[in-house]
Amino acid sequence: MMGILPFLLGLLSMVPAGAQVFTLSEMYGTITSPNFPEPYPKDAEIFWNISVPEGFQIRLYFLHFDLEPSYLCEYDYVKVEADGEELAVFCGHEDSDTEHVPGEHVISSPRSSLSVSFRSDFSNEERFSGFKSHYSAVDVDECRDSNDEDLACDHFCHNYIGGFYCSCRYGYLLHSDNRTCRVECRDNVFSERSGVLSSSNFPNPYPKSSDCQYRIELEDGFLITLEFDDPFDIEDHPDVICPYDFVKIQAGTNEYGPFCGDRSPGRIQTESNKVQMFFHSDNSGENIGWKMSYTSYGSLCPAPVKPLNGQLDPVQIQYSFKDHVLVSCEPGYRLIQDGEELEHFEIKCQKDGSWSSSDPLCKKMESWRNS
Repeated sequence: MMGILPFLLGLLSMVPAGAQVFTLSEMYGTITSPNFPEPYPKDAEIFWNISVPEGFQIRLYFLHFDLEPSYLCEYDYVKVEADGEELAVFCGHEDSDTEHVPGEHVISSPRSSLSVSFRSDFSNEERFSGFKSHYSAVDVDECRDSNDEDLACDHFCHNYIGGFYCSCRYGYLLHSDNRTCRVECRDNVFSERSGVLSSSNFPNPYPKSSDCQYRIELEDGFLITLEFDDPFDIEDHPDVICPYDFVKIQAGTNEYGPFCGDRSPGRIQTESNKVQMFFHSDNSGENIGWKMSYTSYGSLCPAPVKPLNGQLDPVQIQYSFKDHVLVSCEPGYRLIQDGEELEHFEIKCQKDGSWSSSDPLCKKMESWRNS
């Protein structure tokens, strides 16, 4: 209702001195020319300012109309206005090239206020009977009729008498603006050695007004590599670096980004075992977002030396942190490590690039027992 007072004050400022003004705030009513159904008087000027609650429109139609005809309605007329715009001017008692009567035409206000004015000049020789009209407040279906994208619901719109409300699909939360659907995405922790991350709803448009945080946390000794895929599509600006939506990456003391636009950041070697990704979106845009895979590798260990008369399993070209190698001996030989006789022995590649133990020996069973 706050918009009605400025509307009324604006109309009053345009009312000529001596004119009659009526303010109507009922949800329906009837407006007639003075003395109706008797002929209306000369030199009359009357304004009816109609206002109903927000969320409603006003519809006006005429039940009877009989005014003095004149070229372009310069003598007697009825004028209908709303929001400073002239919606209709009527005069006469039948349509002509220069005069129009309302007939069965229904006039609808754009919003919740409407002004009707009647004017008669200094003569009424044929004693015209005037007009009778009816107005009523009609609920606006904002879900169907709204042309303002800023007021439209992101997902679902529900109309009720006098207003509407928005709701979101499962997994989304309604933003404080009561229009936008956002996601809660701040507790995503990844601890596997490889994985895939993406913006919510990818490859469909990502949610608006969201702040997402993704954490990749691996054991000390692993280093993480990020690889962004195509397509990469984040809202950008031609003159300012990523003012709307963006991806930022924090890896140890290194920062990467912000990234936006349609050019993928590609591969990023973070040189860290912990990575935090931040993704921010504002309240507009229909971009599809991003998808990224990550892998990790550990410190490299030198190839272990196979003991004489022994075997290694597995045999690889390269060994890195967390790799295990099983050492065993050929038949007739016994595995000796630090003076102990073993069936087999396992060594591990450590985060500093060294093996967990020195190489064991394989000795013949008889020579070992005799020693």
